[in-house]
Amino acid sequence: MSSRGTTSDRRSFTIDYLPESLPRYGPEYAIVAIDVFRATTTVVTATSLGRRCLPVPAIEEAVERYAKMPDALLAGELGGTVPYGFHVDNSSVLLVGRADVERPLILLSTSGTRVLCGTQPGQTVYAAALRNVTAQVEQIARAEPRVAIIGAGARGEFRSEDALCCARIGRALIDRGYEPETAATEAVIEEWGDVDTDVIANGASADFLRNTGRDSDIYFTLHHVDDVKGYVVMQDGLLSFTPTGPVAVEEVS
Repeated sequence: MSSRGTTSDRRSFTIDYLPESLPRYGPEYAIVAIDVFRATTTVVTATSLGRRCLPVPAIEEAVERYAKMPDALLAGELGGTVPYGFHVDNSSVLLVGRADVERPLILLSTSGTRVLCGTQPGQTVYAAALRNVTAQVEQIARAEPRVAIIGAGARGEFRSEDALCCARIGRALIDRGYEPETAATEAVIEEWGDVDTDVIANGASADFLRNTGRDSDIYFTLHHVDDVKGYVVMQDGLLSFTPTGPVAVEEVS
């Protein structure tokens, strides 16, 4: 992937949240979508296993795509509920160990896939999670002079797990010479950049997962941090994985 030219050597980034924030960032920005619990963790997991992934922003589009791709695996949730007729939840745990990696994944989520699908023509769009922070930072440093890291919040909230992941990427970019563009970006890094991963197990998203019997997704996220050596980029609506090192064999305890 080629770099986009700028009028100076300044490299910068901003951290924001909510799908509604995307119009602030034009084609000069590469977008990094973050939805740790659970969409982008699902994307990184699925694509690193060799599965094609097509994110959709709404159930109507999921149904339309599936009608054209009846061999696909229809996965996702809206408001935490798996829609009628879907094959699996929006869950990395449920994808690991499946033998049908040749089936493309049509993925719907409440917030994460809305960020992925709400970007502008001409933008480079990445899906990242705690699983591949280092690989994502390395790719940004190679190719992207200006970046917007967008946490897929919901109900007006910047969720703790997404803030932590955004801050880790931002802190690593500063170490590579990037400048934060806003005071709000600096504040996120100050608050979350050095926080231990275990803190997200006490957040509202983790509480919701526990209360709905999805404890395994919390465990999976906490025990798969920076273990994927590669990044995920979207082209023509398809998310694909580019390895930057050996691909790990997945195991679920």
